[in-house]
Amino acid sequence: MALSVREYRARIRSTESMKKITRAMELIAASRIIKAQQRAQAAAPYARELTRAVSAVATFSNVDHALTLEPEDPKKAAVLIITSDRGLAGAYSSSVIKEAERLVEKLKGEGKDVDLYTSGRKGEAYFKFRQRAVVQSWTGFSDQPTYDVAAEIGATLIEAFLAETGDEGHAVDEVHVVYTRFRSMLSQEPTAVRLLPLEVVEGTEAPEKADLLPLYEFEPSPSEVLDSLLPRYVQSRIFFALLQAAASELAARQKAMKSATDNADELIKKYKRIANQARQAGITQEISEIVGGVNALADAQAGSE
Repeated sequence: MALSVREYRARIRSTESMKKITRAMELIAASRIIKAQQRAQAAAPYARELTRAVSAVATFSNVDHALTLEPEDPKKAAVLIITSDRGLAGAYSSSVIKEAERLVEKLKGEGKDVDLYTSGRKGEAYFKFRQRAVVQSWTGFSDQPTYDVAAEIGATLIEAFLAETGDEGHAVDEVHVVYTRFRSMLSQEPTAVRLLPLEVVEGTEAPEKADLLPLYEFEPSPSEVLDSLLPRYVQSRIFFALLQAAASELAARQKAMKSATDNADELIKKYKRIANQARQAGITQEISEIVGGVNALADAQAGSE
């Protein structure tokens, strides 16, 4: 019985150590999420105004640009999947991967081959474990993305979209991105968006339908304006998605770590209760043995008389 008590005390100590770790990670995520939210909010006006500018050029000019042309018979699509670099964030990465898998199945059902691109080690590891080819991966920045990374990802996807069919097998007719949209601390929603061929998406970074598009004068020409704006538009959309994903990851991690800390508290209480019961049972057993020994000795003395 004493050995059992020692075992429970060892479990209590190990659970208390784990509780300290999860509590620390909860506080770290809570401190970082405010900055992540601020970065996402700060990026929204730029993305919104750039969307308005692109909408104006695409609407009021008669220029056909390579990034806006719908292919007659699309055969291949690229899907960028934004996950986290680290775990301990609940179902954050698995939820966005499930959304990506649904999109991939939909695209394949339409007769399209799919090239996979990943951002974050979790997505990379998921497809590597299943021996599914990934064209390119980017890692190491999931909770603190930079615009330089978004520009690199955007340039890679645009290059694949504009490449001639057959160039290294990476030419694609469509580009999609799957990420987690940050709604609130309690709600994060896996979202799939088509980036190319370019379509203006209504949402937090797009103008309202009732808004009037501003009037622009195109200098030096609408075609050259589109050449400059459209890559920036794609990069800004990817950057916005990365920022939304970062805020969602931190919110999911804070929630998961709080749940783990609460569970550790309950487990410690349970172990302490069982340990006390075991200790009391041991004491009761020892008292019973002593009383039994005393009674047996008394009986023996009475018999000898």
